[in-house]
Amino acid sequence: MRYVLSGVFILLLMVVASHAQDATTASFGADAFINELRFGGLLHDLTSPEKSTGPDFNAEILFAKPWGGEQTWWLPRPNFGTTLNFGGGTSTVYAGVAWQYNVTQNIFVEGTFGGSLNNFSEDGTHRSDLGCHALFRESGSLGYDITEHWRIMATVEHNSNAGLCDKNRGLTNYGMRVGYKF
Repeated sequence: MRYVLSGVFILLLMVVASHAQDATTASFGADAFINELRFGGLLHDLTSPEKSTGPDFNAEILFAKPWGGEQTWWLPRPNFGTTLNFGGGTSTVYAGVAWQYNVTQNIFVEGTFGGSLNNFSEDGTHRSDLGCHALFRESGSLGYDITEHWRIMATVEHNSNAGLCDKNRGLTNYGMRVGYKF
């Protein structure tokens, strides 16, 4: 199932990216529907039984703010993404909101909050027991705008059920991502 969801999401990203060649269309840009695409690699939960499953691939779409402008940092942007582990570890699909605060003209911090679905296993293998398939997801990033369109960020993401299920191992990944703003 994770590969089906992952494949659908990656196809969606490819369609969006193919239309991104013309950033003047009504679908992309600061005031348009899709605002930013991000891709990167994350180290998979280094303190869990899954640490030997290899790195993760992360892809994310950030949508334009439904109200307010770019300067209203306290209003969030919706986001949708996936963190895939192709080495047998847990993969997630997530959605939520992201708040970005510009520290300087080029440096920003960002926090996100939302929910995620995962494919954890309860069969006692090398996989972490996350307690349930629906989790809360939060992340934090420290980023740098390289140009008007390109940015790089260090990111940490955490998925947990906040004690709502019998077990709550959690899953924390760290890494670097690149973003393209329309």
